[in-house]
Amino acid sequence: MRRTYLGEFEEVVLLMVAILDGQGYGATVSQELEGQTGRQVTFGTVHNTLIRLEEKGFVTSALGGATAERGGRRKRLFSITAAGSRALQDIQQLRSQLWQLVPLHTLQLGGA
Repeated sequence: MRRTYLGEFEEVVLLMVAILDGQGYGATVSQELEGQTGRQVTFGTVHNTLIRLEEKGFVTSALGGATAERGGRRKRLFSITAAGSRALQDIQQLRSQLWQLVPLHTLQLGGA
């Protein structure tokens, strides 16, 4: 089976979708990413990433109910799939393994 890799931004967007647990849409994912990481992101970048993650099978989306605050428009809510969950677990395991291989003195602050 061919493995699909995630870029760093795709990973944090997918993590945020998992955190929001089915209540994430473009604007909330953008806001939460900025709040949690301090990283400024544009709605368009997040939206395109969500669509790409859906194409890869890592998230699914469904239209939520129409709201007056959105002028009667419906939100596209994103949820993580089993494949997305596996991808995040694989990444977490790989990163953990790599961190274990870093010699302690390599990351010490101070004189070089």
